[in-house]
Amino acid sequence: MTNTHKDALFVLVKSLSKSEKRQFKLYVGRLGVNADAKFLALFNLLDKHKAYDEEAILQSGIVKKSQLSNLKAHLYKQILISLRLNPVNQNVRVQIREQLDFATILYQKGLYKQSLKILEKVKATAIEHEEKNIAFEIVELEKIIETQYITRSLPDRARELTTEAERLADLNNITSKLSNLSLQLYGMMLQVGYVRNDEDYRRVTEYFDEHLPDYRLNQLGFREKLWLYKAHLWYSFLTQDFLSAYRYAHKWVSLFNDNPDQICLNPVFYLKGNNYLLESLFYVQYSSQFRSTLEHMETVISGKDFPKNDNVASLSFLYVNANKLNLHFLEGTFRKGLDLVRIVEYGIAKHRQRLDQHHIMLFYYKIACLYFGNGDHKNCILYLKKIIQNKSLKVREDLMCFARVLSLVAHYEAGMDYHLEVQLKSTYKFLLKMNELHAVQREMIKFLRKMGSIYPHELKDAFQELYDRLKVYEDHPYEKRAFLYLDILSWLESHLQGRPVADIIREKAVAMAR
Repeated sequence: MTNTHKDALFVLVKSLSKSEKRQFKLYVGRLGVNADAKFLALFNLLDKHKAYDEEAILQSGIVKKSQLSNLKAHLYKQILISLRLNPVNQNVRVQIREQLDFATILYQKGLYKQSLKILEKVKATAIEHEEKNIAFEIVELEKIIETQYITRSLPDRARELTTEAERLADLNNITSKLSNLSLQLYGMMLQVGYVRNDEDYRRVTEYFDEHLPDYRLNQLGFREKLWLYKAHLWYSFLTQDFLSAYRYAHKWVSLFNDNPDQICLNPVFYLKGNNYLLESLFYVQYSSQFRSTLEHMETVISGKDFPKNDNVASLSFLYVNANKLNLHFLEGTFRKGLDLVRIVEYGIAKHRQRLDQHHIMLFYYKIACLYFGNGDHKNCILYLKKIIQNKSLKVREDLMCFARVLSLVAHYEAGMDYHLEVQLKSTYKFLLKMNELHAVQREMIKFLRKMGSIYPHELKDAFQELYDRLKVYEDHPYEKRAFLYLDILSWLESHLQGRPVADIIREKAVAMAR
């Protein structure tokens, strides 16, 4: 039996809403095909089943095994055509492509003037909406037509098209280089996280400087600026320059606010920009602006003009709830944050097909931290196990490392000492293998190793000693990242003062807001 998630047709059918399924059947009816057409019968069968079962399809008598592959391909194509005709999916980009197709058909019929008329109009629309790749294709088709059939009396028409093509090609080239740079930096971030030492910093900086193309900001349009800010943002995150990350994330979001029509055309980039702005605000601990930015993003998303589709819905769930959890961490309101756990678990189940393992594991880590802040260490351990035991997690090695360190602390707090020694050895080996054994982690493991030999009346001094050792790394360029994953200092302060860690974090948040 084929795996449900690996059969593309079944996943596509199950992703359709009720209105999309109804429209598909209406579309099939307009085709004038027999109501018993094989591909429609296959659609109805797949729609009824909860899991893809090839044996059941063959037993239904709809199709022979030798014909199944072709029938599935045909059904897949017909569903996509139906979706393309859906008004929900008729954005400017699709409309421009459609007009270019029409112009191509007219050109092939030899109706050159009609083709050029459409191309001239749609080219202006493409440039207006920053669709410069399509605009370049349009100019290239115009050049082909002009070389075959002289339709205009303007003597400088050839020069005009050549200049236009060169300008668009230059801008597309800059965009391509910036998007390549952004993608590579993003890949580095997913693979290893933040820079860990001077060597990492030098390597990332050299790569960034070498691949950043020459440009003049006043000559760049919306699209070029967007990729420029993205590249700078990822470089800032990698080097842990969070003020710079905030600056470029703010430029990114402001770009959309200054060009509101681009929000509807590029809702994913709008959501991502706001998410990175919130992430940078979280890292610089600016709770008041964090809250207002999150509220504004939610208002825009819920607006009637904001695009509604499955991808946007999944990303909205991801970014809104991840940042709601971060807001509870910023303000120390861990108990209130527990209400989100059920919402997040439901959302993960609902959107699982469109969420990657990396973001699901990030949710689990945040939930684990939420339980840790509430003093519920057993539930904290439960969610950390989901990360530690995930063998398919190939990205964000630092997430795996800090999940293991937090698990050690949670086992200690839960009084599960019988698991501690085995965990210490396992974590120590893992960190060495990942080349992640830094000063903060080393001090934590050293502290937890000797806890068994410390008498109760010596505990406070031991916590104070660890606090003093770790405090010096709070602003260290490479070691400070440990405190982004787990507020170890507040945990130690809670032991020193004999108070809940949530109270300590909440007081710090109030003090910073003043």
